[in-house]
Amino acid sequence: MKLKLKNVFLAYFLVSIAGLLYALVQLGQPCDCLPPLRAAAEQLRQKDLRISQLQADLRRPPPAPAQPPEPEALPTIYVITPTYARLVQKAELVRLSQTLSLVPRLHWLLVEDAESPTPLVSGLLAASGLLFTHLAVLTPKAQRLREGEPGWVRPRGVEQRNKALDWLRGKGGAVGGEKDSPPPGTQGVVYFADDDNTYSRELFKEMRWTRGVSVWPVGLVGGLRFEGPRVQDGRVVGFHTAWEPNRPFPLDMAGFAVSLPLLLAKPNAQFDATAPRGHLESSLLSHLVDPKDLEPRAANCTQVLVWHTRTEKPKMKQEEQLQRQGQGSDPAIENKESQPRGASWFPSLGKPACCSLISRDRVPVPTQDRLGSSSAQSFLPPSP
Repeated sequence: MKLKLKNVFLAYFLVSIAGLLYALVQLGQPCDCLPPLRAAAEQLRQKDLRISQLQADLRRPPPAPAQPPEPEALPTIYVITPTYARLVQKAELVRLSQTLSLVPRLHWLLVEDAESPTPLVSGLLAASGLLFTHLAVLTPKAQRLREGEPGWVRPRGVEQRNKALDWLRGKGGAVGGEKDSPPPGTQGVVYFADDDNTYSRELFKEMRWTRGVSVWPVGLVGGLRFEGPRVQDGRVVGFHTAWEPNRPFPLDMAGFAVSLPLLLAKPNAQFDATAPRGHLESSLLSHLVDPKDLEPRAANCTQVLVWHTRTEKPKMKQEEQLQRQGQGSDPAIENKESQPRGASWFPSLGKPACCSLISRDRVPVPTQDRLGSSSAQSFLPPSP
């Protein structure tokens, strides 16, 4: 046993000596560690350089924001609005005109359903500050709604929209404002804006550069939260609609715009008063474009920028009672407001908005302020 332990110890000693000798030999050999050290140093240098660049960028003043195009360089948006005399007419037109006043390079074509222009609309246009053309054409009796008929039975505003299209095509007929039609070669876009809808000004940015026919969704229409095109890979592939989805163009009047050159190149394109219910838009668009060539706007038709709103019909029981007593509202108030002296009555210009409305037979109606008290007298402009 003693011999074996001695042998083990001897072997261990010899191995240790051999390992020590090998280590001493290696200490004298040249080291190959410089390349990794150089690579690490280069990485540190690059990081320091990048940090210096970032610090210099932070000290540099921010670049000036891109300047928007000059208004003269923008295509003109021609907004066609049919309107008719009713209690809420002026309120609707005031609201719409102030939305349009936020849009540069816009020309408002306001068409009355009347034989001749009314003082109410003429005064409103004159005070609006907008570039406008005033037109008037009476809807034929055969196309008018009869007593008790719902509004959807007959298409409305057909004659008025076609009158505006005739003016754009150089056929004249203006009764106020800009009388001359756009000269040949004018770049622009045509949009049909009813006076009771609600419009985001972003909508007009979307439509301005329309090349053919641009489209987008419309909110609160067709019994749906919104109605409009379905888009895939930047192309219109169908329509989100519930009512007669097989219509050629199941779009609302507020859901498309047409380039002016295209409209002028198609002189027969107009609205058909005899079109079936819901096909009025298709009667125009079928002359202009194929559904596959529609141009989706509003982030590929994923944003709603216009809503098909309607104003509640006012209740006039108190007015009727006062009229029976010979104490009805003064019918001259509305005309006086339509021709202010010195300053406009538009709220955006520092004066209160209209305070009374008139009906088709020019019967005035008192209104109330936010506190519920009669405020007509306090809103009157200076007497002429």
